[in-house]
Amino acid sequence: MNKLYFKYGMGIAIFLIVYFLILKIIGLHIYPVLSAFNGVIIGAGVFMAISDYKNNHKHFKFEKGFQAGLYSGALGSALFSLFMAIYIYHLDENFAEQILGNWESNYNYPSLLIFTILIMGLATSFILTLAFMQLLKETWNTTPKKNGNI
Repeated sequence: MNKLYFKYGMGIAIFLIVYFLILKIIGLHIYPVLSAFNGVIIGAGVFMAISDYKNNHKHFKFEKGFQAGLYSGALGSALFSLFMAIYIYHLDENFAEQILGNWESNYNYPSLLIFTILIMGLATSFILTLAFMQLLKETWNTTPKKNGNI
């Protein structure tokens, strides 16, 4: 099971980092609204993790599927937050001020931004895991008998 978390968590993190770097190359990385696509990336990874777990286990349990999606999304979010911390503190020290400069507060901008990225990723992972589990869980409904009687 740990291989599954690591595989999809790393995949989510890699795609998030590549997406951010593409935005950086284009010059659009300072627009927070474009981070909405991060939800699509996390959602795809979570969905694939749950689907992979379901396809490789004969008896699909809700809690195990939920765990697969949530842990994969959380690992991907944590790794992306770690990358962003390295990026903000070592590669582009003005990045946090460019995004949060209009807030007029006394907060430590880089720490606030990294914390926000982590919380957004974890919340997205949790909500999308709940949603996808509704699609992928096994039904408890009974099937009607062939002769028409229930």
